[in-house]
Amino acid sequence: MEQLLQSYLPILVFLGVATVLAGVFIALSLLAGASRPDAEKLSPYECGFEAFSDARKKFDVRFYLVAILFIIFDLEVAFLFPWAISLGTIGEYGFWSMMGFLGVLTIGFIYEWNKGALEWE
Repeated sequence: MEQLLQSYLPILVFLGVATVLAGVFIALSLLAGASRPDAEKLSPYECGFEAFSDARKKFDVRFYLVAILFIIFDLEVAFLFPWAISLGTIGEYGFWSMMGFLGVLTIGFIYEWNKGALEWE
């Protein structure tokens, strides 16, 4: 049992050092960092509404719709990289599987375009 615990000692030392260093860096940044907010820093940043106002006011959801669509398509396109690298080993089945995937992706894109989800008024 003691040998098992000794094998975990380097991990515990690493976690201890990492925790201490993180605490030191956070404390140094709080002490050395200047806090001078101005109008530019307090302005809305890619959220579509004022950052420091009433949380219950109505806001436009079109920004969030476009953001979610971007994330969905960005993640789907991320599947192309491993596919392109392993194309030589996966053969014809892998190629046509990805063509089916890209077909579904294209149909989804055309549907969103026709519905006007990508239009910003």
